[in-house]
Amino acid sequence: MITPLVICLLLILPLVVTAAVGQITRIHGLTMLGGITGLSLAYFFFASGHFMRTEGMIEMLPSFVPMRKTLIVVTGVWEIGIAICLLIPHTRRIAGIASIVTLIAFFPANIFAAMNEVGLGGHQWGAEYLLIRAPLQILLIGWSYVFAVRSGTKLQSWRNVN
Repeated sequence: MITPLVICLLLILPLVVTAAVGQITRIHGLTMLGGITGLSLAYFFFASGHFMRTEGMIEMLPSFVPMRKTLIVVTGVWEIGIAICLLIPHTRRIAGIASIVTLIAFFPANIFAAMNEVGLGGHQWGAEYLLIRAPLQILLIGWSYVFAVRSGTKLQSWRNVN
């Protein structure tokens, strides 16, 4: 069940590094940049599973879902799009909203996978995994809101405070 730890590291590490650099250099806005960078890295990580572990991702969907492989690939491309758009100031807010909608829309697949003990990233542990996954989803939704939706394009300019 290393996946949730990887996701947390991808979120937090850039935030901590940029906060430290911001303190040293006295440049405002770096912490926000770290939060956005972490979220973008997390989305690139999510997307990688769609392409490198496609069969495991397919298992996470009920068999009645049509064109499951195509759906997995398309959603992987969607997540790459979110990751890229988070890094562009003019598309950041809409990417943040897309992130929140995506996290909510994809959560039923996580519930299905955990309840059926199939898929990747800890879902094999069964319903207990939801005790980790549900708070992680809440963290990701909150992170998306704070760093992308609420902050919008605040990262367009940094200023040095002397």
